Amino acid sequence: MSNKTKAVFCMLISALGFTFMSVTVKYVTGIPLFEKVFFRNLISLGVAFFMLKKSSTPMFGRRENQLALLARSSFGLAGVVLNFYAIANLTLADSSMLGKLSPIFVTIMACIFLKEKIDSKQILSIIITFLGALLVIKPEFSLEMLPSLAGIMSAAASGVAYTLLRYLKDKESPDTIIFYFSLISVIFTAPFALAEYVQPTFIQLGLLLATGVFASVGQFGITYAYKYAKATEVSIYNYSAIVFGIILGFIFFGEIPDTLSLLGGAIIIAVAFYIFKHNQKK
Repeated sequence: MSNKTKAVFCMLISALGFTFMSVTVKYVTGIPLFEKVFFRNLISLGVAFFMLKKSSTPMFGRRENQLALLARSSFGLAGVVLNFYAIANLTLADSSMLGKLSPIFVTIMACIFLKEKIDSKQILSIIITFLGALLVIKPEFSLEMLPSLAGIMSAAASGVAYTLLRYLKDKESPDTIIFYFSLISVIFTAPFALAEYVQPTFIQLGLLLATGVFASVGQFGITYAYKYAKATEVSIYNYSAIVFGIILGFIFFGEIPDTLSLLGGAIIIAVAFYIFKHNQKK
């Protein structure tokens, strides 16, 4: 396969992996949030450690990249925690749609921190995308908005993390980046997980372990996708997660998105496709 074909395949596998992770997170009830996040990253840590040993890649990266690796891991962890909260309290389709706002934040952060130029068409697209997100959220001044706000904040945190990932892609191995992120996540979530630990049943334990496996598939998929090709060539395929979310939400939970959510999701995908083609021309 060509590098671009590999990148597209990795991105689709990543989207499917993260969507199945969302299914297991939503399916496991009675387990505290940080315990779910801990198991998710514990499995990823084991997989990343195996990959590092297999390739003889340095575990902690270069000295000059430590601040960027720590920042990428911190924002990535914040994104995961907020995303898990949103998944547990929204329909699978809505949480997937809000999660796909992260490329918009990548564009904004890359403009601010990586000094990438942003034109008027991109600015207009960002505004329209947020209008699409409002159709998904359906704002109201009540506590019921918290999961939707968590979804947006998760996308923002992930956007910063992916911007740092782009900064690190030619400086560190994908295996090192994932290992570093997983290690930081396990260390920081362990005290919270232990403080409110609930002994999982055999089925719950299996689902928690599956969460980590699917997250690893998603994480390695997207990391290698951006290694094999530029974001302008493959980023659009990440939006397949919205379609996967609608299908799997209906299969596992009997969820059917309302008309406004479907319209908002269609706007988000349409604008993403427009920006994808626009960036290719640039």
